[in-house]
Amino acid sequence: MKIIPDALQASLSSGTTTLCWCWRITRRSGERLGFTDHDCDLTFDATLFEAASGFTATEFRESVGLAVDNLEVESALASSHLSEAALGSGDFDDAAIEVFRVDWSNPAVRVLVRRGTLGEVRRNGVAFTAEVRGLSHYLAQPRGRVIQMACDADLGDSRCGVDLEAPGFRAEGAVLVARTDRLFTTADLSAFEGGWFTRGLLSFTSGANVGRRSEIKRHGLAGGIAQVELWQALGAPLAPGDAFAITAGCDRQFVTCRGKFANAANFRGFPHLPGNDFLASPRRAE
Repeated sequence: MKIIPDALQASLSSGTTTLCWCWRITRRSGERLGFTDHDCDLTFDATLFEAASGFTATEFRESVGLAVDNLEVESALASSHLSEAALGSGDFDDAAIEVFRVDWSNPAVRVLVRRGTLGEVRRNGVAFTAEVRGLSHYLAQPRGRVIQMACDADLGDSRCGVDLEAPGFRAEGAVLVARTDRLFTTADLSAFEGGWFTRGLLSFTSGANVGRRSEIKRHGLAGGIAQVELWQALGAPLAPGDAFAITAGCDRQFVTCRGKFANAANFRGFPHLPGNDFLASPRRAE
């Protein structure tokens, strides 16, 4: 149940309201961005809510129980802080969002209507539609360990223990030819066999995508020239000379952990766990 402040309730009861919607997005980096459907900028809680963003939202629905309550927010990419490149590169993935009903004549009179996180974002030209998920969606996420054959640690974390700064697992280079927004060639990885960096991580250290990271879909080598394909575009186009750092990849299998990283003692899966093929296979009578 929402508790409406007396001043806001008096405004609602008067029949002549000065109300607007305000949205505050907090990215995982801690940066706060504000947007409003009012025709002038508003400020409260040390946040500037921009009026030029054109935000609109679908109706609010609340349900009893643990079902996930969703709504959608639509807007044009009119803000300098909210660009197609930033949305496409994942800068706003799982960002916290707060929705306020505010009296624009006195922003101190307001109520927090909904709190959630940003989910799927769909783009169409200069506009986008973002899903706002209720907090209960976290209850549907796996918690704890999963009993499976593959390793459930992230390569290089404290449970894995592999040092990704070691020369054999990390390299630096620059884009030679950018074939698409996800595919490029480089002459700086010729010392590594093809596939060494598949499922690894690439981060750009210069160029339009500096600071952005992406997982590597495929790494190949032919004639001393390596070809690297990313799982997703980083937002800005790739360009020759863009510098990057790249780390080795792991398919989370025991043979890879033992042979490629010499790290069998820290393998966090269950490689000898019988699978469905074992259970379904015929058995000889004793």
